[in-house]
Amino acid sequence: MIYEYDAVVVGAGNGGLTAAATLCREGIRTVLLEKHNLPGGVASSFVRGRFEFEASLHELCGVGTADSPGSVRKLFSKLGADADFINEKNLFRTIVTGQDGYDVTLESGWDAFRASFVRACPGAGKSLDRLEKLFRKTDEALRYNDKKKGRPNKLVMMMKYGKFLISASHPLDDVLRYLGFSLRERLILETYWSYLGVPAYELNAFHYFEMLKGYIDGGAGIPPHKSYGLSLSLADVILKNGGEIRYNTEVTGFIYGEDGRVTGVYAGGDEYRAKHVISNVIPNNVFEMSDLKHVPRKDRKLVNARKLGISFICIYLGLDRTAEELGIKDYSVFIAHRQSSRGQADADMGMYVVNCLNVAVPEATPEGTCSLFFTVPVFSNGMMKNVTPENYAAFKSETARKYIEDYEKTLGVSIKDSIEEISVSTPATFARYFGAPNGTAYGYELSGWDGVMARTLSLGSELDIKGLSFCGGHSASGDGFGVSYESGVKAAEKAIADIRGERGE
Repeated sequence: MIYEYDAVVVGAGNGGLTAAATLCREGIRTVLLEKHNLPGGVASSFVRGRFEFEASLHELCGVGTADSPGSVRKLFSKLGADADFINEKNLFRTIVTGQDGYDVTLESGWDAFRASFVRACPGAGKSLDRLEKLFRKTDEALRYNDKKKGRPNKLVMMMKYGKFLISASHPLDDVLRYLGFSLRERLILETYWSYLGVPAYELNAFHYFEMLKGYIDGGAGIPPHKSYGLSLSLADVILKNGGEIRYNTEVTGFIYGEDGRVTGVYAGGDEYRAKHVISNVIPNNVFEMSDLKHVPRKDRKLVNARKLGISFICIYLGLDRTAEELGIKDYSVFIAHRQSSRGQADADMGMYVVNCLNVAVPEATPEGTCSLFFTVPVFSNGMMKNVTPENYAAFKSETARKYIEDYEKTLGVSIKDSIEEISVSTPATFARYFGAPNGTAYGYELSGWDGVMARTLSLGSELDIKGLSFCGGHSASGDGFGVSYESGVKAAEKAIADIRGERGE
C-alpha cells in the first residue's frame, strides 16, 4: 500500500521522538516509524527478574531546576511532555588509584562546586576564578552570536570575545593548562570526558565546558522513571496531537524523485510518501538504503571519512540488599588506575563509571534491593578486538567478574554474594538493537577536523539532500541524550519550513 503524509520520521530514538512531537504540535500530518515494539531506542529500560534496568542513561546535563530550568527541562515543557526530573547534588566522585592518586567528590551549584574543588585542591582558587570568567565570556559570546543570527562581526569576536575563541579552537587539556590548573586539577576537571567520547587532549574545550556548565548549574538531572519514562512522555505528545506511531515497522529503503529529492521510504512492504523525511538513523545506514546516484558525492566522502565514535560495555546488577546495607553511598563514581587522560583512553581497565540509581531514587528497585550500572568505554582498537562468536559468552562473564571485583576492591565493599540478577551488554548488543555501526553510542567521533565547531559552522551545507533531515546522537554535538532531543527539534523546524514552502504558505 501507499500512505501519504506531510512528514515521515524514521526511528523513535530521542531525536526522532522530539522531531515527531514538534511536527505534530505544528499541525503537520506525521507518522513515526519504529522497527521495535516500543519507543526510545537506547532511551529505554529492560526487565530481568524483578528488576527494571536503565539501558544507557547515567544522567542529563542542561536540566536545571524547576525554579531555573535548563535547556532540556524547557524543551520537554514546551512540547507539553509530562516528564519529571530529580537533581542529584553531587556531580560525581572520581577515584584514581596508585601513587599520586586521589578520591574527590564534586558538588553542583557554582559555589558548592568551587568549595568542593578547593577542598580537594587548595591551590586551585585563582584558576577557578579564571574558569568562571571564561564561562561568563562564553555565555556573552553565544548571546552576541544569537543576536547576529550566526553571523557575528569577526573583529568584535576577536577583540571582545577572544577568550571564547581560545576555548572554541583548542583542546580541553590545553585550555586548562592556559588557565593555570595543575595536572591533578586538570584530571579531576576532565572526569566527564568519557561522556563525550574523546580524550581531553583531543576534546574541544568549548564543547566540554558547555556540558560541564550544564551539570554545575543544576546538578545531574535524573528521570525517576528512567529514560523510558521520558520516551513514553514524548510518544504521548505525538499521539495526543494527532500523530501516528507505527511500531514493528522497519524502514528498508529511501525513495528518491528524479530530481534527487527524498519523497518517502519503504517499510514493511509498503510505501510511506511525504513532503519531508527526518531520519534518526545514522547516515551510513541511510546511504546503504538509498540509490547512491541520488546521494551527493561530497556527502558520501564525508561519511566515509568520519571516524566512528566509542561504544560501551554495560554491566547491570540487581542486588538483594539495599545500597545502605552494602555501604554504597555515591550515585556516580568514576574509577581509573592511571593518572594520564591519554592512558585512561587506551585500554581495558583504564576508566569506568558505576551508577547506583537508588542513591538518587530510593524506590528505583523493589524494597530491600538496589541496582548497579557499570559503564566501560570501548574504543575502536579496544578490548573487543579478539572477541569471536565462540568466546563471546566467556568474554562477557570474564569482563563482568573483572570489573565487579575491581569495584569491590576500590570501594571497599562486598557485592558478589548479593547479586540476584546480572546482564551484560556489549557494542555487539547495541549494534544489533539500534543498528549503529560497531554499536557506536554517539555516531561519529568529535575530534580534529570533524570537531564540534567545524560541524556547527557547516550546518546546512553538509548532508544537504533535498527533502531529508537528520537527527540523533550523530548530530553536531553528538554527546548523548540532551543534544539528541535538541537535534530532533531543529530537524523538525527545517522540515516545517520545507513543507510550508512547498505549500506556498
